[in-house]
Amino acid sequence: MSTVLNIIGTLLGLYMILIFIRVMLSWFAAGPRGAYPQYGGYRSGTPYGRIYEILCAVCDPYLAWFRRFRIFRLGALDFSPIAAMAFLSVLNTLVAALARFGRISLGIILAVLLNALWSALSFFMGFALLLLALRFIAYMTKSSSFFWLYIERLSDPIIYHVNRLIFRSRIVHHLVSLYSSAAVIAALWILLRILVSIVSPLLFSLPV
Repeated sequence: MSTVLNIIGTLLGLYMILIFIRVMLSWFAAGPRGAYPQYGGYRSGTPYGRIYEILCAVCDPYLAWFRRFRIFRLGALDFSPIAAMAFLSVLNTLVAALARFGRISLGIILAVLLNALWSALSFFMGFALLLLALRFIAYMTKSSSFFWLYIERLSDPIIYHVNRLIFRSRIVHHLVSLYSSAAVIAALWILLRILVSIVSPLLFSLPV
């Protein structure tokens, strides 16, 4: 039984690597012409060749399932690939725990889900802070190149939602909105990190 579980865990790990490669390649160039548009593939751009087409065929149906959920999108940002890899990570961890202990308790399941959720949130908040830092640099340098305009487009939804939570409908200075957004996200990251470090060991120790 443990051998079968180890094989399943290995396959899940390999699939996660393929997903990661697929996502990384999509950042640097569009997919092959006409490659699987029904799964979100691109019709134009520099093709990587037959191997990349096979990679799209293997990964895109799985990724497309997560793209259907609006909760994973914030403005121009699409976090569905992170959710897709997080789900595989949870499955892989549960399989590894089953292979090691011979059983999976409710506490282990909850702890794994908590850590997976925290990993996704931590990545999102770190990425948001990076965008806000770049937005601050663009503001100070008065740059208007395409790159900085794209950063502005990505960071606008973050600033809007955070400031709407803090200031409601009040109009504040642009720098104030940047500072407040960064402060709220950083404080939330610290608080959640402390909470997860306390709760996770308690969940793992549950007897059921």
